[in-house]
Amino acid sequence: MEILRVENLKKTYGKGENIVKAIDDISFSVEKGEFVAIIGPSGSGKSTLLHILGGVDKPTSGKVFMNNQDVYAQNQENLAIFRRREVGLIYQFYNLIPVLNVVENITLPVLMDSRKVNNERLYELLVTLNLKGRESHLPNELSGGQQQRVSIGRALMNSPAVVLADEPTGNLDSKNGQEIISLLKESNQKYNQTLIVITHDENIALQANRIIAIEDGKITRDEVIRR
Repeated sequence: MEILRVENLKKTYGKGENIVKAIDDISFSVEKGEFVAIIGPSGSGKSTLLHILGGVDKPTSGKVFMNNQDVYAQNQENLAIFRRREVGLIYQFYNLIPVLNVVENITLPVLMDSRKVNNERLYELLVTLNLKGRESHLPNELSGGQQQRVSIGRALMNSPAVVLADEPTGNLDSKNGQEIISLLKESNQKYNQTLIVITHDENIALQANRIIAIEDGKITRDEVIRR
């Protein structure tokens, strides 16, 4: 079942001779439960694409459909709701709230949505992410790997349609990096969670089901490597 569809997506900056095509007429679709790695050199448009998919950065033209919903046809209020409910974002530098503890950071998207926390799911995530016993710790009391686990929990807490990870291991050593990728793969398999990971690490990309390569804002390769 198709969960995400991108049609003729473009994102440009500047005008006239100074125009920069960050995303240049990209189209593709993603099935529910797929693990897709998006690779490419710095400046290729990977992160811009991820932010557009997540409802964070509006495209210049083209469309993004998630769960058959036209993302950018919504008003700002509904777009904010979409971001909280349908998208789980994981960043390289964690983006945790320093004054909130582990549980508060993980449940933040639910609380911002004025919804009741599913304590069963919270407990399951704490166990899966090996954060039991650290529920009341603040981010500065955690290691980098633990902070990234908290950001994964936050991304998964709302059971979003798609989890988008932007270089999720870029700020970690190789051991912690592999642990994070293993956790993301586990969520992909355990929850049939659709996962799109931006990475420059070919070893990470090769663990995905499918690799999309981008260069100069265009797709240069789209290959299924395992089913």
